[in-house]
Amino acid sequence: MPSAETDASPHKRRIGAGLTARLASAFDHAGANLRALGPGSLSSLLKIILDVVQIALTIAVVAVVVLAIGALAINLSPWLASKITILGVSDQANYRREIFAYLLVAGLYIGAVMIIVSRLRRIFATLTAGDPFEPRNVRRLRTIGLMLAALEAGRYPVALGAAWIAPGEAVHAKVGVSLTAWFAVLVVFVLAEVFREGARLRREAELTI
Repeated sequence: MPSAETDASPHKRRIGAGLTARLASAFDHAGANLRALGPGSLSSLLKIILDVVQIALTIAVVAVVVLAIGALAINLSPWLASKITILGVSDQANYRREIFAYLLVAGLYIGAVMIIVSRLRRIFATLTAGDPFEPRNVRRLRTIGLMLAALEAGRYPVALGAAWIAPGEAVHAKVGVSLTAWFAVLVVFVLAEVFREGARLRREAELTI
């Protein structure tokens, strides 16, 4: 005689199948509503986020430039240097030079990131307009790749310079090669070639029509 548990198993399977079908239908509906291109799409949302990031980076650059100018003025002016003292530091002149060097590096780093964000904003603007294979996107992606490579390559002399300027500091940037960063650079250049091919095919299609 079959047990109650055995009798209930087909019913449980039917319930499970029905639930799976409903979930699949819900995901399909969500995927249909989530557009990647055009106004009101995911691209337009990312464009807005990049706009906010660009504003924040602009404020950061202005702050770093102001601080760097102040640090340079203090380094060049003995009178200002005598009026400003950093508490807990024995070698005031050397420490002020370190601060200026760090601010200079930070300014260059933020500037490179701003270039990347600026190019991304323009790319996502074309995606929002529904025109992903805009020919200028190829140049923008290549610029992003070059900036990423410059940021990664510049990390090595910065780390070595930090170790030379402040050898007594406990924390220094690691000089090891980041395979992830260089892989990202290669991916961006490959994407640039994909966009270049897409732009070429679009031109051929326009000429054919």
